[in-house]
Amino acid sequence: MTSVSAADFALLFAESGPLIDWSLTVALLVGGALGFIVVWAITRHTRRVAEENATQLIEVARREAVVAAQELKQKAEEEILEKRAEANREYDRREIEIDVKLREIRAHEESLALLDYQLEQRQERLTRENAAIQQARDAMRSLSRSLRKRLEGMAHMDAEEIRRQLREEVMLECQDELRAQRHEILERSEQDIQNQARRILVTAMQRLASKPNNDITATIVHLPSEEMKGRIIGREGRNIKSFEAATGVTLLIDESPQMVLISSFDPVRREIARVALEGLVQDGRIHPASIEDFVKRAQEEIAQHTAQAGEEAVASLNINGLHPEIIKLLGKLKYRFAYTQNALDHSREVGSLASMLASELGLDANLAKRAGLLHDIGKAVDGEYEGSHALIGAEFIKRYGETPIVVNAVAAHHEEVKPETVYAGIVILADTISACRPGARAESMGNYLQRLERLEKLALSLDGVQQAFAIQAGREIRVVVKPDVVSDDKARDLAKVLRQRVEEELQYPSTIKITVIREQRFSETAT
Repeated sequence: MTSVSAADFALLFAESGPLIDWSLTVALLVGGALGFIVVWAITRHTRRVAEENATQLIEVARREAVVAAQELKQKAEEEILEKRAEANREYDRREIEIDVKLREIRAHEESLALLDYQLEQRQERLTRENAAIQQARDAMRSLSRSLRKRLEGMAHMDAEEIRRQLREEVMLECQDELRAQRHEILERSEQDIQNQARRILVTAMQRLASKPNNDITATIVHLPSEEMKGRIIGREGRNIKSFEAATGVTLLIDESPQMVLISSFDPVRREIARVALEGLVQDGRIHPASIEDFVKRAQEEIAQHTAQAGEEAVASLNINGLHPEIIKLLGKLKYRFAYTQNALDHSREVGSLASMLASELGLDANLAKRAGLLHDIGKAVDGEYEGSHALIGAEFIKRYGETPIVVNAVAAHHEEVKPETVYAGIVILADTISACRPGARAESMGNYLQRLERLEKLALSLDGVQQAFAIQAGREIRVVVKPDVVSDDKARDLAKVLRQRVEEELQYPSTIKITVIREQRFSETAT
């Protein structure tokens, strides 16, 4: 290897100086460009990462905002529901307060009417007394004048004549004082009579232990298993349709475990349906023929129960000598209601109240009790009589030998005829107390039952109708016609006629479905 001296190297460096400067410049430019590219790439990468992070943050924020908005919406809906429930409670409370106020106003109006009547009577009495006083004063003046003339000649009278005239003058002077004392005694006697009447009423009401009545339009029948529901419904629903057609009730079969709901406004139909359904469930054989058989048995059983209820009512009040037909008819009140108050319980209650009132007044308690128990018996009489239930009941018990006092008390308990004895007034008072006591009656339910009864009566008033059942809470009326009287064409026309009469004569919510059923059967027995 050839060695290069320092001098040679210095010379070489000096000769290549310009070339090195240019290389350095190029290297610097290349390095700067590379650096710029690297910085740009890093910056772009950083920006892309930042944008991705920002997008993720925005998406997270958006989701959180949606969740927060849903929570706020749910909270607002809960607050709205709570406010609405509170408003409903406040509305119900206000309705109750208004109802109480209305009752108080009615009571005040009745009290004011009674006070007006008493004031009118007192004013008439005062007018008569003033007229009598004026007449007495005129008579006294005339007597005084005549007495004065007589006393002018007293010097010519003897001692006995003077004594007699002085006695007449003293009596005239004391007439006003005696009349005022008599008026005070009469007012005190009238006040004592009112206090005594209040005491008797309060004593009788405190002695009576009664229970409130509840609105009942449905009966629950428990089943041994869920399989029984399918057997009650039957293939294509034929069993449940046969049952509803035979009893006139509505069977509600839902997801409630092992139970069926019987719905009807008529308690007699509901009880017959309950007894028949329990018998079918216990027997296990459920088909249209067995349904008709068990419904017929249930009707006979309910008839026995009503007769027994009449016997129990009579026995509970210790009343003797009633005709068996009266007792039998009295038992039918067990399944009748007036504004949800059971008619038989109401009759027993009136009998007890009448007995207590008669005892307080020193009258025959047994006679008052008898009239009170029988006062509503006309409600159980079928359509062979015409008129109000008071007059119908009086006519019925008169036919079976009841005394004129009891007959008049029954006929006059709604003041349709004039009360002839004090026992009629006692029955009127006991009936009012029993009906007006707290918890006795519910007017809204009573109006609902009356609407359904009017719907059935309207259907039964048409020619050729054999049976009519209002079901589905009055939204449907099923009419069974006599097949030998009404043909298929007439049945169709009858449905139209009934629809027109319902629209014209009844007021009802929603709609009413009218179903006319015409069925004819022929049976023979092979021996």
